[in-house]
Amino acid sequence: MDLNSASTVVLQVLTQATSQDTAVLKPAEEQLKQWEIQPGFYSVLLNIFTNHTLDVNVRWLAVLYFKNGIDRYWRRVAPHSLSEEEKSTLRAGLITNFNEPVNQIATQISVLIAKVARLDCPRQWPELIPTLLESVKVHDDLRQHRALLTFYHVTKTLASKRLAADRKLFYDGFLHAVFERLKQFLECSRSIGTENVCRDRLEKTIILFTKVLLDFLDQHPFSFTPLIQRSLEFAVSYVFTEAGEGVAFERFIVQCMNLIKMIVKNYAYKPSKHFEDSSPETLEAHKIKTSFFTYPTLMEICRRLVSHYFLLTEEELTMWEEDPEGFTVEETGGDSWKYSLRPCTEVLFIDIFHEYNQTLTPVLLEMVHSLQGPTNVEDTNALLIKDAVYNAVGLAAYELFDSVDFDQWFKNQLLAELQVSHNRYKPIRRRVIWLIGQWISVKFKSDLRPMLYEAIRNLLQDQDLVFFFNFCSPVDDFEFRTEQFLPYLESMFTLLFQLLQEVTECDTKMHVLHVLSCVIERVNIQIRPYVGCLVQYLPLLWKQSEEHNMLRCAILTTLIHLIQVKYQNLPDTFSHLYILCDILCWLVTLENSPCLTPELLRIFQNMSALLELSSENLRTCFKIISAYIFLSSSEFLQVYSGDLCRSFCELLKDITTEGQVQVLKVVENVVKVNPALGPQMFQPLLPSVFRGIIDGERYPVVMSTYLGVIGRVLLQNASFFSLLLSQMACECGQELDQLLGNMIEMWVDRMDNITQPERRKLSALALLSLLPSDNSVIQDKFCGIINISVEGLHDPALQGIYIPDMLNIHTPLHMLTIPEDDI
Repeated sequence: MDLNSASTVVLQVLTQATSQDTAVLKPAEEQLKQWEIQPGFYSVLLNIFTNHTLDVNVRWLAVLYFKNGIDRYWRRVAPHSLSEEEKSTLRAGLITNFNEPVNQIATQISVLIAKVARLDCPRQWPELIPTLLESVKVHDDLRQHRALLTFYHVTKTLASKRLAADRKLFYDGFLHAVFERLKQFLECSRSIGTENVCRDRLEKTIILFTKVLLDFLDQHPFSFTPLIQRSLEFAVSYVFTEAGEGVAFERFIVQCMNLIKMIVKNYAYKPSKHFEDSSPETLEAHKIKTSFFTYPTLMEICRRLVSHYFLLTEEELTMWEEDPEGFTVEETGGDSWKYSLRPCTEVLFIDIFHEYNQTLTPVLLEMVHSLQGPTNVEDTNALLIKDAVYNAVGLAAYELFDSVDFDQWFKNQLLAELQVSHNRYKPIRRRVIWLIGQWISVKFKSDLRPMLYEAIRNLLQDQDLVFFFNFCSPVDDFEFRTEQFLPYLESMFTLLFQLLQEVTECDTKMHVLHVLSCVIERVNIQIRPYVGCLVQYLPLLWKQSEEHNMLRCAILTTLIHLIQVKYQNLPDTFSHLYILCDILCWLVTLENSPCLTPELLRIFQNMSALLELSSENLRTCFKIISAYIFLSSSEFLQVYSGDLCRSFCELLKDITTEGQVQVLKVVENVVKVNPALGPQMFQPLLPSVFRGIIDGERYPVVMSTYLGVIGRVLLQNASFFSLLLSQMACECGQELDQLLGNMIEMWVDRMDNITQPERRKLSALALLSLLPSDNSVIQDKFCGIINISVEGLHDPALQGIYIPDMLNIHTPLHMLTIPEDDI
């Protein structure tokens, strides 16, 4: 198609295609459809929609035909595809000018450029991105906006490419460019002061670039292999050499350390014990790592971490003095290593030391040996270095197990350092306590513990909050011996309780409660003489912590430990339980209670509200109700049976099959423990149970529960069963004997639904209790009743297993504990 002669013809047909007259429109559309496969047609369209003097509707139609043609004819394998020469001309023409005045057409041009880019960029169209970047920099607002719009659509479309070859081509170029851009940005930061508004944006851009590397390494470790060497060189250079001085800011250092850590610890880069079983990709990555982490490099990283990054800063020391609570609750757990410098350096040290412990152990031991003996309290730098080295030894405790005689070190040096009372020695005393906590579960003789407890007690008397936070580890130890700790129990518990009252931060109180819980759990009943003040204080703390759910959890945990070791000596606990009405604490209290007190009975009024929630706590609620029943069924049922029955009726209207079983198990417990009163109290529930048996409930577990409830009523309250049978006969419009016969027949037929031996025994005894009757219906079922009774006696599941007498209401309470799967 000759462009000069064709342009006028195509323009005329496009004009006709915009007509509202179908007689003109249809032929024009047919003609355009025929031209779609003609060479040069799309070049004509390009000339038309880029000519701003033409009618907007014509230009709009031209750009739409061009866009649709890309989908149909741009690919090389498409029928009637465009020639490479024409496509090259079109690509050049599309990015000549970004000055389209009409927004709608500009959007369509941006979209069609993005469509071409998805197919051709960067192989056949490498100039696209550079051209867009240059156009974005111009000072003409219109051109800049159109270039940005095009850049947006191109980026969005390129991001949707899924073919492996295309993705590899993109990230090969992009990721290698990341390092160069990062260096340029970092050098640029030298000339931008911290007060400059651009500084914050620059730092965010640098972090965003490093995040690209971290995310790519996390998601595609093997594809990252070619970048391992360059990444390590880049990160180590800026973090552990002079190259980073003046440019490396804290967040950037954290990102670089995380990059090193993820490469060191990446399991994809660790070969198996037998190298021949490892993949070639793993071996290649491991080879790169090994060649980089030479002895000089590892030694420099280790020394720099300890002597530079582990040092307490001036800000931290000031914070210790002015805000000890803020200093002690500094975030160090969870994923804090991803964002905070100190936990990040410690995690990196742990991972590198674990991976290269044979190389780094002598380096760290040399540091330790150089610090033997007392340190001049006037030499602040020496004190900080010692603190940092001790920190490293604590972090690497498990790796140094065979290399450090910790017992001798404790006796010969560490114990003496705990006794140095000079105020400037506080960092060392605090670090030594922490260090012992790290080593106590690794290597620490039990006969040294009394000396440690004595030293800790002296430190706690200094009333320095920071020391308290390192107290838990020496107590929460697998080899803890109560008798060794008892001489120090009263004073330490008193000091901890005083601290709990004095601190104000929520996190601080949680930590102190955790330490108290550890002490209570370890010494058990030996704590009884000292906990009265704590019991009185916890309700007040509960009121104060209304907006702090995590603190309330810590309070409940402490209270549970108290109840378990102190229940019988705490008559006032119940008034506190009304405030601390957490169902877990409530259940523990009941499980440890020898009788039902008025206070315990009174707090049950909270149960209706809990049952109405129908939450995941229903199972625990049913355990609590069963505990009340076993403690004192008569007293409990006389007060709450009506409310409880109404709550159960509401629950059964909209509850799962498992929930139905749980409700009916509670009813069965009531009948079991109080057969005279129980059936009357829960009479509204029993007709639906009876109907379930007659109708042949299809769920075996539910049917088994139905039979258990009715069987217990029949066996333990025959007169009430007769009344229930008469009531059901009237409701069903059947003769009483006919209904009884149907029930027995269904019962015998569905005995296989009952899997628990004690329940099969119950059903057999319940049916056997009918045999003394001269009722002809019962006599007709004689064979079936005897058959299931014999099967129950010879059940293999009962051989050699003691089954408590679940029919005897005088069976001890501990024998009536309901199995976990029965509640």
